[in-house]
Amino acid sequence: MSGRIVVAGPDTTAFVSPRGREAFVGLRFRPGALPRLLGVPAAELRNDRVPLTDLGVRCARDSSLTELTTALASDEPVKETAPWSLGQLRHITESLESGTAVAEVAQRAGWSSRTLQRHCTAVYGYGPATLRRILRFRRAVRLLDDDIPTADVAVTAGYADQPHLHREVRGLTGMSLAALRQGSGQNRSTDVPSGSVTVA
Repeated sequence: MSGRIVVAGPDTTAFVSPRGREAFVGLRFRPGALPRLLGVPAAELRNDRVPLTDLGVRCARDSSLTELTTALASDEPVKETAPWSLGQLRHITESLESGTAVAEVAQRAGWSSRTLQRHCTAVYGYGPATLRRILRFRRAVRLLDDDIPTADVAVTAGYADQPHLHREVRGLTGMSLAALRQGSGQNRSTDVPSGSVTVA
């Protein structure tokens, strides 16, 4: 934006950005990918927007985001932000996204729940329960964008019932489900929480 590269950390609530004032281009990373590249624990960037240069990353002013990402990926990842292989990262993310209990995910990986909590905070920006909540919400938003009935969205996304979905929408976005549906797709002025997915 305005000639600067800004890192958007993992969000725990919707981040409202004004539309039409400033053009910007961005890259969206899968959960846990950007902290791995930057070597900065995701929790340090939670609910924040930080200029890339403030994180000690230097790049040519005219370099593209793709070129920058390729350069970052060529470095050896820092153990703190990359405690797992890429395969493990994908497996843990998919397990939590499918609603698997945190204790079960930890057990399958051979860790204690406390170790999984510590790793997730560095990798995703928050603990596994919060990540699971945000990933479930993002799945619901995709279904809502496909114009699926709300009751079906609640069941398919893994909510206990429709009121549970309504509460989560209000809690994560600060708006009603009706308002979220009305502003869905390209017209949405409120971005859904990233869950380390949107940009960090």
